[in-house]
Amino acid sequence: MPALTIKNIPDDLYSRLKEAAKAHHRSMNSEILYCVERTLFPHKIDISEHISMAKKLRAKTASHPLTDDALDAAKNEGRP
Repeated sequence: MPALTIKNIPDDLYSRLKEAAKAHHRSMNSEILYCVERTLFPHKIDISEHISMAKKLRAKTASHPLTDDALDAAKNEGRP
């Protein structure tokens, strides 16, 4: 597998990559590969698939409607 050396990375870019790698539990190398792949091979959203997933989610939650009163009660639960 080919190897690549990246030179002259600006300090702020290096810091952001390091933070992103830590946040995603990846090595710096894996984070860089992820960023490059995402840029070169963007995931195209299939609208019909997206709508289908939304309909399935709505069907699952239809029997559990949320009201303002229910949300307020949940927020205030346990508060003096």
